[in-house]
Amino acid sequence: MDWLFLAILAAFSLATADALTKKHFSRLSAYEMGITRLTYTLPWLVIALFFIPWPRLDRTFFLAFGAALPLEVLAFLCYMRAIKISPLSLTLPFLAFTPVFIILTGRLILGETVTPFGVAGILCIVAGAYSLNLSQARTGVLEPFRAIFREPGSVLMLLVSFIYSITSTLGKLAVLHSNPYFFGVSYYVVLTLLMISLLPLAKNARAENLLRNPRAGLMVGAFMAMMVISHMLAISLVEAAYMIAVKRTSLLFGVLYGAWLFREARITERLTGAVIMVAGVLLIGWYG
Repeated sequence: MDWLFLAILAAFSLATADALTKKHFSRLSAYEMGITRLTYTLPWLVIALFFIPWPRLDRTFFLAFGAALPLEVLAFLCYMRAIKISPLSLTLPFLAFTPVFIILTGRLILGETVTPFGVAGILCIVAGAYSLNLSQARTGVLEPFRAIFREPGSVLMLLVSFIYSITSTLGKLAVLHSNPYFFGVSYYVVLTLLMISLLPLAKNARAENLLRNPRAGLMVGAFMAMMVISHMLAISLVEAAYMIAVKRTSLLFGVLYGAWLFREARITERLTGAVIMVAGVLLIGWYG
C-alpha cells in the first residue's frame, strides 16, 4: 500500500478523532476526555500486539521509552484541554510548530542539523501562525501574534508542540532500537495503562464517565487505532520526516471540521494560515 495514502489516512483519522472527542466529550474534564479516548483505543491496540513483530529490546530503548512517557502524559492532557476550551481552527494548526522545535531538540539529542530549506519552512510556519489572526492586523501589525497568546488553547497547543518535539525525538531513538510497529503499539498501550492508573489521583474524575457514551467512545477509539496503525505502516515504507510532514495535513482536516461541526468563525482566514503552515512543515520534512 502506498505510504502517501497511509500518511493521509493517519492525518484524517487523527483529525476525526479530535473532532469527535470535542463534540461528544468536551463536557468532561481534560483528564476524563483523554482517558476516555485512550480507553476505547486500547482493545484495538492489544489485538494488534498479536500481529506485529516483537524485536529484541536493549537498554537504550527502555531509557528512551521511559523518558518519553511522563512528557507524553503532560502533552496529552494539555492537548485535550486545548481542544476542549478553544476552537479547533485556532488550536490544531499550532501542531505545525513541532518540526520547528524538533530542529532544536534533534540537534541536541541526535546531532541533526538544519538546512536552508528548514529555515524557509520555519518562516512559513511563523507566517501561517500570523495569518490565523490576520484580520486583527488592522489594529496593529503585531496584533495577530498577540492574539495567539490571548487564546488559551493556542498557547497550550504551542506547549504540546514543544513537548512533542522532545517525545518525537526520543521516540525516533526508541524506534531505531526496536521497530516502528512494536514501538507505536506498545507506547500507546503503556500510555493508556499509565493514564488509567492515575484515575484515583485525579480530582473529580469518575470511572463511570468513561461509559456514558460508549457508541461515541468506540468511534473515537476506532479512528485513533486507525491513526496508530496507518502511521506505523506508512513510517515503515518511507523516511520518517516525509511521513510526519504529510501527516501534519491533519491541521487542514481539523480546521475544516471546525467549520463543519462547530461553525467556527473566520474559517477562510484560518484555513489560509493552516495551508501556509503545512507548506512550511512539508519544506522541513521533505527538504529540511
